Amino acid sequence: MKIVLATSNKGKIKEIKAFLKEYDVVGYTHEIEPFEIVEDGSTFKENALIKARAVYEKLPNKNVIVLADDSGISVPVLNNEPGIYSARYAGAKASDKDNLQKLIDTLKSKNISKTPAFYTAAIALATPWGQFSVHGWMHGDAIDEAKGKNGFGYDPIFIPHGFMQTLAQMDEAKKIQISHRTQALTHALTILNSLKGMK
Repeated sequence: MKIVLATSNKGKIKEIKAFLKEYDVVGYTHEIEPFEIVEDGSTFKENALIKARAVYEKLPNKNVIVLADDSGISVPVLNNEPGIYSARYAGAKASDKDNLQKLIDTLKSKNISKTPAFYTAAIALATPWGQFSVHGWMHGDAIDEAKGKNGFGYDPIFIPHGFMQTLAQMDEAKKIQISHRTQALTHALTILNSLKGMK
């Protein structure tokens, strides 16, 4: 069965396709015209479900599974900012670079050079047999200086526990192995495999 991703984020699409090698995975804009989805949930889970439902309802072929990811970084010392606003921390039309710079500037303004932080990934599945959601987390520290050129989003300032480098300095295979999205996708894969025999 085809899996349609409710995202146009190329970084996310690449990571998810690499993980779900056994499945036919496409971004939703491969199937339908892009449209705006209002993410007005109060949690990562709610926003992931909103995205999955919205794309599933628009697709002409309902014999597919829509997978939506809502993820972001939370910094406890900043009252868990940017949290669910990670993709629009610097404004509605902000780029990854804009959002990253705002978090760096916020840390610097409070004279914080390194502080605990964590990534959350919520994955929602909209399927012909119902809706499902799972979570994954990755804990570490946020720093006030971008390091590395790999990855995307806040990866240049996040050092996972047990490592000395930021995610953006790491080999991509290592990053994917430990990432919050991989943890959530591992749980999602269990659900996907259980749906294989459904008719």
